[in-house]
Amino acid sequence: MVKNEKTNLPDWSALMPVLPEAGNRAGALYDAIRRLIEAGLAPPGTKLPPTRDLMKRLRLSRAAAVMAYERLTAEGFAEARVGAGTFVAAAVPQVLERPAVPVTPPAPAAQAPLALGVATPDLRTFDVFRRLIARDLARPHESFFRYGDPRGSHELREAVAGYLQTARGVRCSPEQIVITAGTQQGLDLVLRATLKPGDAVLVEDPCYPSALAAVREAGGKPRPVPVDREGLDPAAIDDAEPAARAVCVTPSHQFPLGVTMTMRRRLALIEWARSSGAVIIEDDYDSEFRYAGPPLAALQGMDSSGSVAYLGTFSKVLFPGLRTGYAVLPERLLSRVLQLRRRADRQPPVLAERALARLIAEGHFSAHLKRARRAAEQARDTLVAALKAHCGEAICVTPPEQGLHLVARFAAFPACDVDALAFERRIAVETGLRPLSPMYMDPPRDQGLVLGFSGFTPRQMDMAAGVLGRSLTVAM
Repeated sequence: MVKNEKTNLPDWSALMPVLPEAGNRAGALYDAIRRLIEAGLAPPGTKLPPTRDLMKRLRLSRAAAVMAYERLTAEGFAEARVGAGTFVAAAVPQVLERPAVPVTPPAPAAQAPLALGVATPDLRTFDVFRRLIARDLARPHESFFRYGDPRGSHELREAVAGYLQTARGVRCSPEQIVITAGTQQGLDLVLRATLKPGDAVLVEDPCYPSALAAVREAGGKPRPVPVDREGLDPAAIDDAEPAARAVCVTPSHQFPLGVTMTMRRRLALIEWARSSGAVIIEDDYDSEFRYAGPPLAALQGMDSSGSVAYLGTFSKVLFPGLRTGYAVLPERLLSRVLQLRRRADRQPPVLAERALARLIAEGHFSAHLKRARRAAEQARDTLVAALKAHCGEAICVTPPEQGLHLVARFAAFPACDVDALAFERRIAVETGLRPLSPMYMDPPRDQGLVLGFSGFTPRQMDMAAGVLGRSLTVAM
């Protein structure tokens, strides 16, 4: 004779859930009972209330109660025993309720006056871009509905290749180009495709902090190479790390100092890469903004050994919210970069690609560049004049011939002075401006402030210069 299972119902009075009056009440019952099980309030083996009891106590349809129980059983939280009822399963997860920890993200740097990375809006370009996107939304292209090439659309790559060949002297085909989510993604992909954990990577000193972070996150060990008035010095590579696998450089407009690498050093760096088998990662982040003649030729166009990976972006010349850049890759890196790209985010966004490709191909981009360059040059001159008016002789500023930022140094202190470091930190805290010395890896560290002049009105720049001038007066 088979002994009947004990089916006495525990007291569920305190555990009976409160369900919403409308909506998916079966789903709400399932969620409530599952939470009780995961919290341990309904231990394994506990008998669940009969569906008829739930109907009465919760004013619930029997079908809804049955549906909730069937789902609990199907997912392993409960088990139905013929003739006995439904019980909490023997093995279920125990999930302790934890209060959510509020996370306050850091304020974007662009909120500060004279911040870096702010683009100047161009209403004419926005109007053209809007019409190009509207045209595609009215008649969606078939590429919107399927996955495509991880390099990006051929249409955009062809437009970028033509632009780079004409404007920057880059030698490339559309097949070598990968459309990226800005320069930072391009840098990350190239580093991960190039490096093994522990490989040395040469970086400019001082350098772009995000580039330094990218090297470390890719498993590389950064080795500083000093920068002077001629740019990064290849002669110092042997002292830094002759066996480095890669070097990150900004030869056209070094960040943050703003100097340009001389031709003899460019050729020496290319020769070092050729003979060592290393990769030169050329970040050409703001080459479009040159005010003293045409943009300088890229390192990539001077290289015949396939040693240079060239990175560029539309963030500075159009707007960062577009999140579109490009990498021109040597053949030895292309396959590995595409593997990484497929795993990371599959492909670039097609809608923006098509509009951008036609913006370039139809001549709108070229017209925009001329307007953007004039606006940036005027902004540079406005900021320099405001700094002279409000800060006088307290700082030294040399108007840059290229780019969207300048470096202001403190005239009251000699370079690399210990007291000047404290002074720099104090001024940076008071004004929200970016200090120069933390961008160095090795001493001696020059002091000053790195100021952006793109994307601000003359009034904003004058007010910010006034704040800086008052802070200098008080600090000194």
